[in-house]
Amino acid sequence: MRLDLNKLEHLVAVAEEGSLTRAATRLHLSQQALSASIRVLEREVGVPLLERGSAGVTVLPAGAALLEDAHVLNGMARSALRRARRIGRGESETLRIGYTPAVTGDELVTLLAPVTDAHPGIAPEAHQRYPSELTAALLANDLDIGLCRALTPAHGLTRTTLGHQRLHIAVASDHPLAGRTAVTLPELADESFMVWGTPGHSGYTDLLVDHCRHAGFEPRIERTDRQGTPPVTAVIGTHRIAFVTTAPGPAAGGKAHILALEPPVYAPLHALYLAHTTCPSRDTFLSHVTL
Repeated sequence: MRLDLNKLEHLVAVAEEGSLTRAATRLHLSQQALSASIRVLEREVGVPLLERGSAGVTVLPAGAALLEDAHVLNGMARSALRRARRIGRGESETLRIGYTPAVTGDELVTLLAPVTDAHPGIAPEAHQRYPSELTAALLANDLDIGLCRALTPAHGLTRTTLGHQRLHIAVASDHPLAGRTAVTLPELADESFMVWGTPGHSGYTDLLVDHCRHAGFEPRIERTDRQGTPPVTAVIGTHRIAFVTTAPGPAAGGKAHILALEPPVYAPLHALYLAHTTCPSRDTFLSHVTL
């Protein structure tokens, strides 16, 4: 028995829409045709996948398991088609790279430089994505690789540690600490830390909180409303502080200052990608990364 990718797409649409009617509209199918497709899929699998009710459809445990694999299989199929078309059309290689706000644009440029220098035929495309968006884009094969920090890989994604980068502390230029060149974590116990993710829902935020706990205090944290901005600029106009990977010294045109953190603490840089897919440009990038 083999699974029909079209029927898996139908299952994904019904699960995401929560309704056969809305899914049929999205897929440009009649509701009768979509319902028949799902019934055939359930017969092929041999177990119920959805529970139909007056309020819509509920995904059953077997359906949830199949959906996880469906996202991966559909992404792999798109990857295979894209690669074959590129080769057949004689198109140049691209590297569609995504990165979360925890990774700065400057860091991305530095990472890409040795790749483009050694392989000028590779054209990089950079896209900033929030963690959930990054995961969805990788699974759909809309991106070849994603850069992040401490993001748990979703089912079907592989995570590689590219290295560890030293963390420092960013403050606004008028912050009382701005006259310092270095600081220790215990000295920051009474400060308010700005973070980008919610504790318990962000691996990177949890990592930063753990650094503080290991230094002997429970940090006061606040999630910034400046989502998507470079971490070093988010402290401007506030009296809060933030962990950054930017080098110590003046930053953001003198509006911020970076303090060296002693003794050193580090944050990982991770790469995520869809497993079991062929992507020469991604392999080239991974082989040239130096931190």
